[in-house]
Formats: sequence, C-alpha cells, structure tokens
Amino acid sequence: MPHLKHEKRIGGIVAGVDEVGRGPLAGPVLAAAVILPKKLPRSLVMLIDDSKKMTAPNRELALLALRDAGAIIALGAASVQEIAELNILHAAMLAMRRALHRLPHTPDHVLVDGNRAPGCTLPCTPIIGGDGISLSIAAASIAAKVARDRLMARLATRYPGYGWATNAGYAAAAHREAIQTLGATPHHRMAFGDLLRGLQVASAEIENKALLY
Repeated sequence: MPHLKHEKRIGGIVAGVDEVGRGPLAGPVLAAAVILPKKLPRSLVMLIDDSKKMTAPNRELALLALRDAGAIIALGAASVQEIAELNILHAAMLAMRRALHRLPHTPDHVLVDGNRAPGCTLPCTPIIGGDGISLSIAAASIAAKVARDRLMARLATRYPGYGWATNAGYAAAAHREAIQTLGATPHHRMAFGDLLRGLQVASAEIENKALLY
C-alpha cells in the first residue's frame, strides 16, 4: 500500500505527480499534481491506492474524500495534436509540467511516478512504481484517472459507437472494430500509425468490396 515515508523524509510542501493515458488509441494524456494536507483521516489513507488497482466507484469515492480532506489538486493535459508532434513520452512530460504550474502553491519538492523527471525547475524525485509506493503519487494517479475517464465519457456522447465511456479510448476489441467500420475521429491518435493505418486499410478494403456487389 502507498505510504508517506518519502513525503515525511523530504519535508516541506511535497507534490505527487502522475499521468494516465499513454496507451490509448484516442484522447489526450492527462496528468495530476496533488499536495496532501498535513493530516489525513486514516480511512482515507487506507482507501488510496494505485488507481489501476481500484474500481471506478472507489476512485470516485477517494477523489471526493481527498477534496473534502483539503488536498490541493491540479490537472494538466496534452492534446492528441501535441502527442503527434512531440511523441507520447514528451507529451506526458508536458502534461505533468502543466499540472504542476497550475498548483496554487509552489511545492518544495516533486515526487513523480516513473524513471524520469518531467523537466520542471523544481527539485524532483522519480520513483518507479511510485503510484503503489507514495501516497501523494497514488492520489495523483486517482485524480488523473477519474478526470480522464470523465472526459472520455463526455466525448463518447459526441462520438457514439467507439465505447469510450467504458474503454476510455484504449484498444479494446470493440474500439478496434469501431475504427474499422466508422473510421477514425479527430480524437484518435494518428501518430499511433501502424495499428490505425492497418485498421483504416481494412476499412477501405471493406468499402471497396461493398462497391463491387
């Protein structure tokens, strides 16, 4: 379970940072920066975990509890266009920097999930598997996941048929099949070229065959 050992060792104002959405075929990459209050209810500490290990209702519950406890949460995103221009790694770093810049207080130190710092000017400690180790990073992983899932659910109402409300833009079978039959949307990551080009070729072949009969 995540803990506060790193935060206590560092001292001062510590922000945990994490991102979500590196792997999907559609949608932005989104990051969160979280500064936890000095005192957290034990019930909240026990609830917070790596967002990937939590159910969607528990993530929503944890985020609400974090806000009620006084956690400071800021979000940052990098668009599909920026992912295409920068590549997904650098776009994720950009989203993290944007989240940090939107914090109302400048932290003394940043704990970030992964093996590299996002290129900010603040002292920063990358922690591999940090969302399962640091409570601040785990909280950021929850905030980022909930925000991105909500965004993809809203986009699903504008682009029905792709299942984004449930697959959040990831490469689920129904999503891949929808790309074949419906084509790509402006929110699909065309830079993830090999798979999407293959799907588009398959779609074109289906259309060409239909014209023959």
